[in-house]
Amino acid sequence: MKLVRYNQLDPTLPNTFSGMLDRFFNDSVNASMKQFSPAVDIAEDEKSYEIHVSVPGMKKSDFKIDLVDGKLTISGERKLEEKKEGKNFHTIETQYGSFRRSFFLPEDVIEDQVEASYEDGFLKLLLPKKEKKVNKATIEVK
Repeated sequence: MKLVRYNQLDPTLPNTFSGMLDRFFNDSVNASMKQFSPAVDIAEDEKSYEIHVSVPGMKKSDFKIDLVDGKLTISGERKLEEKKEGKNFHTIETQYGSFRRSFFLPEDVIEDQVEASYEDGFLKLLLPKKEKKVNKATIEVK
C-alpha cells in the first residue's frame, strides 16, 4: 500500500502552487547541487547573541564552524541513506545534502569565547558580548 495525500488525482503532482514551486526548486536546483539552506533563528540580549540552526538528524561531528576576521561560517552535510532496514520511502520532505551559512559578526562579540552545542536538532551558538564601558564625566561650570 502506498501512502498518498487525500483527494490527490495524480500523486506525482503537488497539491498547491506553492508546493509546485517548492518541488521545482528543491527537486531541480537542489538535486543537481545537493545543497540546502537550514532555517536560522538569531536572538540577542544584554550579554550575548544566540544563533540557532535547525538541522535535525545530524551528529556533532557533521558540523564545521569557522570564525575568521569577524565572519562566522557554519557548514556541514546531512546524508540521505537510500534504504533504512528494508524500508522504501515514498516521500522525503526533509532536506539533505551540504549546507553553508555565513554571518558577519558585530564588533562587540568576544570572538575567542564563542561556544557551540547541538541538542534536540538545533545547533546552538552562543556569542558573548563585550561589556559596554560607560564613560561618564562630571563637568564643572566655571
